[in-house]
Amino acid sequence: MPDPMSDPMPDTSDQTEHILFLTGKLARPSLLKVLEQMQPGEFTYTVRDLGLNVAALMTMAVIERRLTDTFGADRIVLPGRFRGDLDALAARFGVPFERGPDDLKDLPAFFGREGRKRDLSRYDIRIFGEIVDAPDLSPEAVVEMARVQRADGADVVDLGFLPDTPFPHLKDTIALLKEDGFQVSVDSLDGAQLLDAAQSGADYLLSLKRETLWVADETDATPILIPDTPRQLETLYECMDALIAKGRRFIADPILEPIHCGFSDSLARYHQTRRDYPGAEMMMGIGNLSELTHADSAGVNALLIGVASELRIGHILTTQVSEHCRKAIREIDAARRIMFAAREDSTPPTGFDNRLMMLHERKPFPYDDDEIAAFAAGVTDAGFRIQVSESGIHVYNRDLHKTAADPFEFYPELDVGDDGGHAFYLGVELGRAQIAHLLGKRYNQDEELDWGCAVEKKQEDLTRFKEAGVTLKDSKKKKRGRRGAAKRGDKRDGGAAKRSGDSAKRGGGDGGSASGDGAAAKRGQKPC
Repeated sequence: MPDPMSDPMPDTSDQTEHILFLTGKLARPSLLKVLEQMQPGEFTYTVRDLGLNVAALMTMAVIERRLTDTFGADRIVLPGRFRGDLDALAARFGVPFERGPDDLKDLPAFFGREGRKRDLSRYDIRIFGEIVDAPDLSPEAVVEMARVQRADGADVVDLGFLPDTPFPHLKDTIALLKEDGFQVSVDSLDGAQLLDAAQSGADYLLSLKRETLWVADETDATPILIPDTPRQLETLYECMDALIAKGRRFIADPILEPIHCGFSDSLARYHQTRRDYPGAEMMMGIGNLSELTHADSAGVNALLIGVASELRIGHILTTQVSEHCRKAIREIDAARRIMFAAREDSTPPTGFDNRLMMLHERKPFPYDDDEIAAFAAGVTDAGFRIQVSESGIHVYNRDLHKTAADPFEFYPELDVGDDGGHAFYLGVELGRAQIAHLLGKRYNQDEELDWGCAVEKKQEDLTRFKEAGVTLKDSKKKKRGRRGAAKRGDKRDGGAAKRSGDSAKRGGGDGGSASGDGAAAKRGQKPC
């Protein structure tokens, strides 16, 4: 009888090696998918689920107790985070054991192939970007703000009403937005205002509850339903049932509350609503959490979109009022793509994309001290190279290799006091390197640090070398000026040129700038 915990692939006669992969319940579907995508390959395989939820928790005792058949394997591959004696296991089972990569998605690279690029083009969450002060803005100003939101990922522009503030240009604003291709929602609790918005062309109405549910009968706009108060979930159900009976489309929003104001209870209500109405469209307005929690918004938004992904909440309403939430739409756009792909792969959202990792990176220091020392030993020119490892910032050229955590510690040994441009360049680069070391970010000389979706990346022409930076150009210009003065017999300038030459011999000053930055330009790097 076939083992229900094992998944063998069909045998092929021209493939000689058979590999057994040991895994857990959660990773099993993804592992099978990756292995299938690697076929045809140079091996056949069997995937064996040992009954653990998390494969990384696999122990020697679990393997010895639960692995009762090696399925004719030539070798057995364990999760990369397995901790145990591989030789002892090999002796016990008579088959070589080895650890695979930490992330099963890296199996193609582990077997000498490039991993599959993740498809992040798909998502199933619509973003409503609210403009909270729309009544105080002209229609043209609203459209400009909406365009920025759309570029960041918003699908619907939400016009917020302000208390006791008239909105006489509502119709003109909606008309202008519709001309520009926007879907429009209007956010108000006043029934008359909502009806006016619907008659002006709004696509969605935020929000209707029992006392304003009549508006839904007067328009074709899609209503977003809320409870009378967040804790009266039954009043939301009453509105939902009424529109279900009429065959009307609606979106239900149980209301997310701030931390210490009922947050965890409100999450439970979303879960309850999904359980009671499995097919209902739902919305989550996340500003109550992101705006009212003084923490970097990317992590907050990632977590909330993860909740939305699990509960199949297809609509997210967000604001960008607080300064720390200024990139909320970009963050949510990245999160919805990552969460969709992770859900499709039945895996946690790790390793799909780095756009939400703004402060820290998974592998910030790719080279250790010994590797950097080997690089430094091979340098034969005076140009300064900068790298970062776990131990600190490394600055080296043919004459120097110094490691420190504070950039100021390098200054006495760099000998660039007479070259303002080179000193400026090194100051910028060492500042970046210090930030990377402190935060745990990847540093590459002559490149901006990667701040994820918080900072829009500059497009780079990969067919051309970068042009020399302004500091290198200035240094070369000054050097040409000194040489010209020397030729004209200017003794003072000639002395300066001689001092410049002496400095170049020491590997610093203008000579260091020209040779170091010039070498960087030859490598396709931008000196400044």
